[in-house]
Amino acid sequence: MWPFIKPIKLIRYLLVWRINSSLVQLPRWLPTELSLGLGTLIANRLPTRQARPWRKALAAWDECGGISLIGRKKPSKLPEVSWPIETVLFAYPGKMTYGQGELILWELKLMGESADHGLFLEVILPALEEAGRVSDPQWQRKHGFWGRFDIHAVYVARGRQWEPVVSDGRLDLDYRATPVQWAEGLTFDLEPERIFDRLTWLTPFDLASDAVASGEQHPSTRSRQRSKKKIAPHQVPTLQSILESLIARMSLLLPGKRHTPDDVWDALSAEEQSSLQAVMEQASLVPIRSTRLEPAPKRWPGCWIGTQTFASIPHSIIPYLDLASILHVGKQTHFGCGTFMIS
Repeated sequence: MWPFIKPIKLIRYLLVWRINSSLVQLPRWLPTELSLGLGTLIANRLPTRQARPWRKALAAWDECGGISLIGRKKPSKLPEVSWPIETVLFAYPGKMTYGQGELILWELKLMGESADHGLFLEVILPALEEAGRVSDPQWQRKHGFWGRFDIHAVYVARGRQWEPVVSDGRLDLDYRATPVQWAEGLTFDLEPERIFDRLTWLTPFDLASDAVASGEQHPSTRSRQRSKKKIAPHQVPTLQSILESLIARMSLLLPGKRHTPDDVWDALSAEEQSSLQAVMEQASLVPIRSTRLEPAPKRWPGCWIGTQTFASIPHSIIPYLDLASILHVGKQTHFGCGTFMIS
């Protein structure tokens, strides 16, 4: 295991839904619908005391219409909302319309102190099962997916491999996912002759207000940024700013509360600090050759999406970028924002 990632607890679940209706159309941004819908089902199933933080988290949706938004267009400006547990809802890129028997894939990531397989089995999985069979009229929309799917399979990541927890709808109660197996075998080895120079954002990003310890921008400021058709030069992510966002992200996942990026550095050995400092300095020297970033579509989270081309990215930086893509960086990571691929 790469020493730098030892403090990070994470369980990655790959969920596979099989459509059991003749036609289903997904919302424009699936994670927002999942966050509202599953969050509501979870809150409804929990005892009053345990449900309290969930209902508090859902209150931001209530101001926009709450459960009435299920299957409908979300506000053009999404509320600043997430679950009371550290999660990422990441929908794999794909089509919007599905027929009988077709599969929908998406990933649920439980992070930090929320990386608990028991939590998944006892709280999240039952809500997922209910979501597939819900029949309440307020959940039913023409061609909506609520109540129209079966859980075909669930896999858990072990390194770059996926191991089954649910197969053909049957749960393996003997399987025990741990919060460290995601990193097993991740050596981040690269082909020495391969050149990497392109970064493609798979989901929208917003790194502008990522300074956890130095104060966030007001939401109205981000709204003005989003309304622009062209990203400002100082907002274009550099390799250095992406690595800084990775450190900020890791500070949120350390055990305990209210950590800062400095705490991430302090958790490293002297050798790791020296290595990371060298990588940061190297990243600061890599120029951006071209940028093709556009505003995220209306009713999507995040601000910008597209591709960036750099001068050749040094191989020493790639492992940190790979980690950043797994953890997601910037704002609204709960909705899957802030992940990318390197090529």
